Amino acid sequence: MIPPEKITSLKNPRVKQLVKLRDRRPRDEAGVFLVEGYRQIRRALEKTVALREVYFSREWFLGENEDTLLAEAEAAGATLFELSKDAFAKVAYRERPDGLLAVAPQWHLRFEDLKLGVAPFLLVVEAIEKPGNLGTILRSADAAGCDAVIVCDPVTDIFNPNVVRASTGVLFSVPLVVAESREVHTWLKDNGIRTAATTPHTDNLYTKTDLTGPLAVVMGSEQYGLSKFWMENSDVLVRIPMAGQADSLNVAMATIITLFEAVRQRT
Repeated sequence: MIPPEKITSLKNPRVKQLVKLRDRRPRDEAGVFLVEGYRQIRRALEKTVALREVYFSREWFLGENEDTLLAEAEAAGATLFELSKDAFAKVAYRERPDGLLAVAPQWHLRFEDLKLGVAPFLLVVEAIEKPGNLGTILRSADAAGCDAVIVCDPVTDIFNPNVVRASTGVLFSVPLVVAESREVHTWLKDNGIRTAATTPHTDNLYTKTDLTGPLAVVMGSEQYGLSKFWMENSDVLVRIPMAGQADSLNVAMATIITLFEAVRQRT
């Protein structure tokens, strides 16, 4: 590797810029986002994401494979920068960082970029508020083998550091489209994809509903659930039975339960 530039000052312009990239506006203006952590950076490289810069601090390393990862990142075109322990603590998003942080370019997929088979299996999420939930939902969609995730009317930025972290880097492998609900509904109808929307306000149990064939599972926001639009325009409404006092589940938990019932039926 080419000896990287070493940064020790907390007032270094690069350190200041990395701190700014925690916020959405600077990320969108620069067209980049932060990828923190060995596993997340590893998955970005595996998916040939063109990382622009990688910052590291050996004093925070947790394992023995970091140098190999850095060499791969540099070979793929990333510029490396070595930070002091204090400088890395300044830019890290995690409470206990592992000494690796990358800057990656944003991307924006459109519907025409999706490659769908004869029986597409999609996840549609509407107005998810918490980045951690969105990241976990992406991870669940990947585990269930969804062909794509469509984020409707987003409240949180898909490139929020907590989304990247909670997804464990799956953000790089699951095709992700962001669009307005009506546009999504029209596209699904045009492509013959049935919608199954989850809500407690129906008698249809998710285990008793046909979830095979071309399908989009639709999940609502944490606080308000699905909007009136999706409640009125989905092909079928389904519910997860609740036996206790709680009347609902965390949206990420409800998502994985519903997705894997669809997986059970489809296999």
